[in-house]
Order: sequence, then structure tokens, then C-alpha cells
Amino acid sequence: MEYELLPMISSPRDLKSLSEPQLTKLAAEIREALCQIVERKPAHFASNLGVVELCLALHLVFDFEKDRLIWDTGHQIYPHKLITGRFPRFRTIRDKGGLMGFPNPAESPYDLFMTGHAGASVSTALGLQTADDMLHSDGRKSVAVLGDGALPSGVVFEAINNAVGLNKDILVILNDNQMGICPRVGGLATYLDKARVAPFYNGLKRDISWVLNKVPVVGDSIEHALSNVKDAVKTLLHGGRLFEEMGFRYIGPVDGHDLHSLRKYLEMVKDIKGPTLLHVFTEKGKGFKPATEDPVTFHSPSPFERTDNGDAIPRKQGDSLPAYTDVASEAIYQEMQRNEKVVVLTAAMCAGNNLGRIRDDFPKRFFDTGICESHAVAFAAGMAKVGLKPIVDIYSTFLQRGFDHIFQEVALQNLPVVFCMDRAGLCGPDGPTHHGVFDNTYMRTFPNITVAAPGDAWDLQAIIPFALKQSGPISIRYPKTHAETIARESAPAPIELGKSEVIQWGSDGMIVCFGALLPDCLKAMEKLQKDGLDVGVINARFLRPLDTEVILRAVQECGFVVTVEENTLCGGFGSTVLEAANDAGLPTQHIRRLGIPDRFIEHGDRKELLADLGLDAVGLIHTIRGLASQQSGMSHPMV
Repeated sequence: MEYELLPMISSPRDLKSLSEPQLTKLAAEIREALCQIVERKPAHFASNLGVVELCLALHLVFDFEKDRLIWDTGHQIYPHKLITGRFPRFRTIRDKGGLMGFPNPAESPYDLFMTGHAGASVSTALGLQTADDMLHSDGRKSVAVLGDGALPSGVVFEAINNAVGLNKDILVILNDNQMGICPRVGGLATYLDKARVAPFYNGLKRDISWVLNKVPVVGDSIEHALSNVKDAVKTLLHGGRLFEEMGFRYIGPVDGHDLHSLRKYLEMVKDIKGPTLLHVFTEKGKGFKPATEDPVTFHSPSPFERTDNGDAIPRKQGDSLPAYTDVASEAIYQEMQRNEKVVVLTAAMCAGNNLGRIRDDFPKRFFDTGICESHAVAFAAGMAKVGLKPIVDIYSTFLQRGFDHIFQEVALQNLPVVFCMDRAGLCGPDGPTHHGVFDNTYMRTFPNITVAAPGDAWDLQAIIPFALKQSGPISIRYPKTHAETIARESAPAPIELGKSEVIQWGSDGMIVCFGALLPDCLKAMEKLQKDGLDVGVINARFLRPLDTEVILRAVQECGFVVTVEENTLCGGFGSTVLEAANDAGLPTQHIRRLGIPDRFIEHGDRKELLADLGLDAVGLIHTIRGLASQQSGMSHPMV
């Protein structure tokens, strides 16, 4: 497709000169640009298709060079990027060195926060508005675009409560498409479904006052009568009652794909004083039939080809190994068949964690809490207290949102909750908001928690049933990548609490791997052995309890020890080994830690990022050759 209008848009100011037919054409060009991206690579798709008109309307009505705009979660930022000067680089989105798939202040002043976790938009917008009121006098307005999937997040209601208390002129756009990644769940979902059939409404207080002025009531019963009328009117105008009762002025619902009407309503709410919520209905996947019919699959689909009749055919990817996510899901499913006390909880990540079969086959033992990780952890603690065996299956980077409850409700009580942390390690093109590189550190903070990481697919299959037999909490981490099973000279060592697996012993040096970089460690070992270095590999399996018997033996006997983990080096597995060696009075100068450095890692293909960080086989070989060179001519460390 030849783009006529998109190349002309270098900033939102350029939208002002376009006619309504041109704006309609621009919306179509934006959707075409989105389709062309996903034809080549995985990207967030359906959610972006759904906010095209909303994005255009916001930039037409507000001046976000001074006004403030926060996109909650941020994965629906693509149309915003296209009209804020980034169309020339749009094809680089999610590529290493290219545009980020989430807001990024380094790319544009129109991106205020690097948002990748849901629910914080109202809080940050309130902070922006409060500061602007204190520091500026030009009537700036802060706008938070909040998805209905993020609405149940507890922090949203904390912010709403605070905004009403401060009486700030903040505008919340509730982007209601009846979806998160999966269909929304819970009481708020039911409430919003009712609101979808309610008539348009502009502020309960105003309409109730008008109605009450028309009611002829006299005598002592006036107070009772007015109360009844007020309740009846509120019931009729159900859509905004919740928000009005909390102190927000509610307006809506309005059609989020009618650009003309959207502009009219945004102009109306622009000058309203006090906290306001505009309820906008959008359709996830709007403009691309396969995405509207299956918004779950097309939330972040694999590359596809478009057919002449408008369908989408997945591009052939070739045969590949199952992902660690699939291995974990199957192992959990098998345990649920064996033990009726096993239950699974997730936080709006049923699709991402491949839990659909579990949800369908064990509906009474599957619980999707929505985007409420803190609640999910505390909810699981209550289940465990009574005797169930809960598995909390949440991405590593999202589980940290439940940090306090991991401490208070799980670890402190020593309850048998199993944490399955998907996407642990580098999460590829999703970038720094999604890289799960902190869980080794934050999980080992608390007493009582067993911290484990399988080295390969066999380990993961075996460690889940092992975890469900434990009497206390345990965390299990695994990455978003293909699940290899390493070649062993004999049968894999069984999973035992705090015991590692010695793949091969080496007198010159040992690689101690915690997690799924084990295949790269073995590749490095094999190459180094061919070069004449006697290097071995230990599959650590556990960070807590650490296998000090085996690992400290390596520290004592071998010329060097290299620890490998896909986690920040700050307080991670390597630090645990250093601490154990120090506690044992052993020298530590020949221990080298490899992992994620003390900085946020950009987005890019996982293999590219691992190579840049020296965590692939080539990088490991380079590091170990350097260590061996330093050790040559020197005796092994004295004990």
C-alpha cells in the first residue's frame, strides 16, 4: 500500500489541517501499517487496532506538548507513535536498536513513562496534574487512558480515591473493549457489561437534580420520597453509578470508533473541573476481521499472511521444540489429574501461560484474578492455609507486583504455595518492562522460600510434582524460549531438595549454571574440552537451599568457578555462591559471576541480547579462556 497521509504527519500538530475524510483515510493507513508490521514479526496487534480513532481524537483535542497523556500498560502505543514523528522508523519496532513496543521517553517527548505494567496510569497522571498545578499556570490537563482489563487493579482504586480527595482536574478515559489479553473477569466485568446497554449519561448529580426539581412531593414524607426517586434514577442510569459514588463525574458510554463524536465529547470534558471519567467503547481488532473474531490469538500473534478474502494464514515457522511454557502447562495439567487439591491461579495471563486446557477441563480449580497479582498471591495463601496446593502461574516481571504478599501472606506463614514464574530472564522484543531478571534476587530475600530453576525441559517436568510435595513455598523460574533437553551420559539425577546435578567434573574449572542457560554451558564445555581445558558443568537446580557440598567443593578444588544465571548479578545466584564461600572461609578471587549487569536491558531478540551480554556459548568460551589464561602458571587456590 502507498501511504499518502502518514508520511506527512511529523507531529500531532499536522492533524489539525486534515479534513474529516482525510482523518478517516489516515485511520485506515494506520491500520494498514499495523498489519504490515505483524506480517513480518510478532507484535501487539488487536489492542492497537482498537484505539486508532481514540488516539487521533485525543491528539486533535489536546495539546500534549503541554497537556499530559499516559497510556496504561502501553502495548497499545503504536498509533500514538505513528503520529508523533516515528513513522519513518516504524518498521524497526521491537527490533534491537529500533523503536520500543512500549512508550519510551528516550524516543519522544510525547512518551512520558516507559509503561509496561497495567494499572499505574491514574496514579502517574494524578502526580503529573498535581505538579503542573503547583508549577504551571497555563491550565494543563492530565489524561490517563485506562483499559477495562486494568481497571480491577487495586492501585487504580487507590488513585481514584486520592484524586477525588484532592479534587484534581484529571481525566480518565476508560477504554472498554471487553478484553484484557483474554476476556475480562470478575464483578467489575459484569458491571461494565451492564453499562454497555445503559443510555448515554453526563453526570448523575446534574440529571438527578433536574429530575428531583420536577417531582411534586409535600409533607413529612418528602425526605423519604426524594431518597426513593434518587435511588430509582441511579438504578436507571446504572452505567456511571460506581464512579459517581466514588466522586468522579461519569460521562458515557460513547462510541470509540466514531471520530467525529469522540472529538465532540473530548471537547466537552476538556474543561470540566474535578475528576472525570469518559467511558469509551472500542472493539479490539477493529478493522481486521480475523482479529475482531479472535482477539485473544491476535493480541500478539505470530507473523501471518493476509489472503484476498481478508483472512490471516500463519506463516510457516518450521518444526521446533515446545516452549518452556508448554512444558510447564503440561506438567501442571498432569498433576491436576493426579491430585484434586491442586489449583491454579493466574492474573489475566491464561493465554500467555498456555492454561486454556486447564481452565476448560478443571473450571472449578482454575482462578483468573484479572490484573491483580497482589490479590492472587494472598488469595493463594488462603487456599494453602486450608489444605489446597495452589500454583500461582504469573510472569516473573509481573509477580514482583505481589512482593509484599509473598513476604507477609506466604513466606512469613511458611505456606505451600508454588510460584511458576514464566518469562524469567530476558523476554526479547518486549524489552525492559518485561524482562524477568530480578526474581532470583527478590525471591531469595525471604526466609522459608525454596528457590529453584530447571536447567532443561526434563528438569521442569520433574520439578513441578516435586514442588507440590513440599511443605513450604517454592519458586520455579523458566524463560520464554524453546525447551531443550540436554544429553546426559546417564539418567538425569532425580530432583532432591537443595541438590545439584553434576553433569561433568573438571579439574581446570567448573561452570555452575542456575537455570535454562545450561545447554549453552554444555556447548561451551565441549568446545573448551576440545581445546584442552578440563572444564566441567554443574546444573545447580537450587539457589535456596544451595548445594554447598558440591559447589564449595568446586571452589576448593578447581582453578576457577564461573556462575551463570539469566538474572541480575545484584543479589542473584552468583552472589549466593560468593556468600557461601565467604562464610566457609574460602578464597573467592577465582569465582567469576556471569549474568545481567546492573542496568536495564534494551529490547531485541533474546539470542542477540544474550550474545551482547556474553551469556551465550561463544561468550562463555571467551570468558573462560580469559580465566584459564590468568590461572596458567598459578597453583590452584589454597584452602
